[in-house]
Amino acid sequence: MGAIPTQRETVSRVREAPAHDAAPAYDTAGPRAQGRATLPGSPLAPGSARALLRASFDEWAECGLLRPEQQRVAEDAMVVVSELVTNAVVHAGTDVEVDWWLEEQEETALVVEVTDHHPSRAPRDHPGETPYETPEFGRGLRLVASLAESWGVTYRTGAKSVWARLTGRGGTLPDERQLKVAEILAPEPPAPPHEHAAAAERGDCSHRPERDRDWVNRGALSFLAEASDLLAGQLDENLVAALTGQLIVPRLADWCAVWLEDEATGRGGGWGDPAGAGGPRLARVWHGSENRIEELRRALEKDPPCAQSGLRSGPEPYPWPGAALGPQGTHGSALAYRLIAGGRPLGTLVIGRSGPDGIPDEITGLVEDFGRRVALAIGAARQYARQATISAVLQRGLLPGAVAEIPGVRSALVYEPCDKGGPSGDFYDLFPAGDGRWCFAVGDVQGKGPEAAVVIGLARPWLRLLAREGYRVADVLDRLNQLLLDDATEAADAAARALVAAGGRAMPPGDGPQTRFLSLLYGELTPLDGGGIRCTLASAGHPLPLLLGPDGEVRTAARPQTLLGVVEDETYTSETIELAPGDSLLCVTDGVTERRSGSRQFDDGDGLAQALAGCAGLNADLIAERIRRLVHEFGGGQPEDDLALLVLQAE
Repeated sequence: MGAIPTQRETVSRVREAPAHDAAPAYDTAGPRAQGRATLPGSPLAPGSARALLRASFDEWAECGLLRPEQQRVAEDAMVVVSELVTNAVVHAGTDVEVDWWLEEQEETALVVEVTDHHPSRAPRDHPGETPYETPEFGRGLRLVASLAESWGVTYRTGAKSVWARLTGRGGTLPDERQLKVAEILAPEPPAPPHEHAAAAERGDCSHRPERDRDWVNRGALSFLAEASDLLAGQLDENLVAALTGQLIVPRLADWCAVWLEDEATGRGGGWGDPAGAGGPRLARVWHGSENRIEELRRALEKDPPCAQSGLRSGPEPYPWPGAALGPQGTHGSALAYRLIAGGRPLGTLVIGRSGPDGIPDEITGLVEDFGRRVALAIGAARQYARQATISAVLQRGLLPGAVAEIPGVRSALVYEPCDKGGPSGDFYDLFPAGDGRWCFAVGDVQGKGPEAAVVIGLARPWLRLLAREGYRVADVLDRLNQLLLDDATEAADAAARALVAAGGRAMPPGDGPQTRFLSLLYGELTPLDGGGIRCTLASAGHPLPLLLGPDGEVRTAARPQTLLGVVEDETYTSETIELAPGDSLLCVTDGVTERRSGSRQFDDGDGLAQALAGCAGLNADLIAERIRRLVHEFGGGQPEDDLALLVLQAE
């Protein structure tokens, strides 16, 4: 396929006019009929979009706007909208706006337009494969190009729209289109769209074996490849279960259910033994007819599956829940597949098909392959959840449970780690040191994740210990610097010994010695009898603290010194200032000063000092909130670094 026809548009357009003004002739007449919907960016969006188009096309057909000979165009439009919405959900991840309308010029045309709100991401299409490769994804836009008379992309401020105009003259359809049409509409035969739900409800199984074989021969590899792509993007096991139901029904079965098991407690009871203590959890039930789902769920909850042959993926027969499927579903076949990944049972997938024909071997083998992909996705989601839990526990352990209250001082803290799933590189502390002294620290470790956690785990307890032992501010930094250097030396020695033991082979990335630099602002506060606070502080490679007076004057309160953990036998010095009532001390990490907007940083031209000067007369909480808001507004997008700031105000 050639290059995507791309254009940029800055003017707002009236909704009745199509977005694709690259073809202005289409805009000369308003649409004869139109529809619009906003859908959440979830795996359910493509199916919802198809259902909405089906309902509109049925209504237009009843009104005479859509003629019987245009049925093929309507079916093509449903395929196109499914592709465009899927593309937007997977690759943009925002809510999706779907518009569709009829145009009539020399001939009637159906226009479909899908808009997402991540305009920086162009519509994804896989580059052409070599003859020796098996294409696994990227058919979407090539399929749209083959079906549509014309199509294109319109960029607006904050949004991107992909549109397609269909007249039935889209050219010869490639095999990919046939595969995709089968994948979206199978196993039902070509029929008016409104008949699909009715067929599922009445258990119509005529000609199903022939369609099964035809679909498996042409569409199985495409289905597995694209299912793998969708499942791999889910980081929650419940979303994996929900997506599994959407992918199986109605392609491979009339209904399906997914049970999830706790790896620690096992699966619990077997069939006929309702899930109680330690039993599997019924995470998802899906049926081609939505009004059967709840009744089917109640029936399945009474018969949780239990594998009879250990760690075997199946399939095994499962009792048919005929009473829950209505008078047309009294007969059918159901199979249970164990979901196993890494030698561990994670759950069970059960599928069911109505009718006397049973489930053919072609479908059985395909579902078994699909079940392996589902199990891998569930295993990956659980591993991610475990890592996120460990990181959250570790993060809580690296930060103080509560910030100490200091007599005569009002404090406010903002702490926003950039990566919610891992330990942050920023840390803070505010604690009593005894003898009427309180100490504070705001630090930033080079890097993030486990290595940053190691450094914070060393630095924060030592800060508290040295402060409570009565060491002065400068002495605390001297000793902490030496501690980090000694620890780095021990790590390097251990890495050298491991290298020798490995026979000189290269070590895996991350296994060698890691540099452990730390920037730190550390200070000691002592309330004065006559009011105000004496503050002794030192900055080691850290953004300098700023002192705000009641009159709006701002000045730096320390001088720059070397990072901790860099120079052997470095001697640090401290300075002492007094905070009069109303004075405020602002301490930040580089997530504030280096917040970017294009090529500019927030602190360029003393931007932080100017922002602080505008906070004169505010209390500590309002100062912290104002600076946080200004930093976020400056960058516009999501922060790329951790952010921490501490405000200390003398009362």
